Amino acid sequence: MKKDKQSTNCETCVNFVFDPELGYEVCMVELDEDEYLKYMEKAFDSCPYYQLYDEYKTVRRQN
Repeated sequence: MKKDKQSTNCETCVNFVFDPELGYEVCMVELDEDEYLKYMEKAFDSCPYYQLYDEYKTVRRQN
């Protein structure tokens, strides 16, 4: 089954987290060389690893 790719907005992605050692946000997905190059060039039109950060997702499951 093929997944629909979503538009990329790293700031709203679950995989984009603050790294205290580096002092800035980084993508925690293990990208291969080609994907990393696209990421650095901001050429990811639709990231296959994008997951919307939804802080209320857990709350909805509890109800």
